[in-house]
Amino acid sequence: MKLIALFTLLLSSACLAKPVVIAVSDSGFIVENKVHIDAPTDVVWTALINDIDKWWPKSHSWWGEEGKFTLQAKAGGCFCEMAGSRSAQHMQVVFVDPQKVLRMTGGLGPLQGMGMFGSLDWVFEPVPGGTQITLTYRVQGFTPDGFSKLAPVVAEIQGMQLQGLANYLRSD
Repeated sequence: MKLIALFTLLLSSACLAKPVVIAVSDSGFIVENKVHIDAPTDVVWTALINDIDKWWPKSHSWWGEEGKFTLQAKAGGCFCEMAGSRSAQHMQVVFVDPQKVLRMTGGLGPLQGMGMFGSLDWVFEPVPGGTQITLTYRVQGFTPDGFSKLAPVVAEIQGMQLQGLANYLRSD
């Protein structure tokens, strides 16, 4: 219950991406967010990979404004955060098809400490007037409280993160 309260407090802005809980079971959940960005796929891809520190919400980092994010878009690459001598591997890149799919595995934020494991897919689709991104997070593990309350909170947070990218590209 404390974890749900913590996640809820971390939600600091409205999400314009569309958070959806696809499935929930005793062993995990699947959440999805979609957003349309008025920019070509190559521009959106470049912002995801090269500019992640500029748009990832610092409220969802281990060290706030001190934390600097990097994303290595290659199999075995790291979605990492550094703050001086402190570091965290948020996820590991396991699949890259540039401008189409980026897949990372691991547990984001508190899910990592809970022993949760997930697969996070960023899927890019060229559509009239820009790019649609579908962000799907499949999480598995165990928690005594179950996943019915946790899944919608994770969906909202994922939406906020995806919206960070959309807002960054809208401001350019």
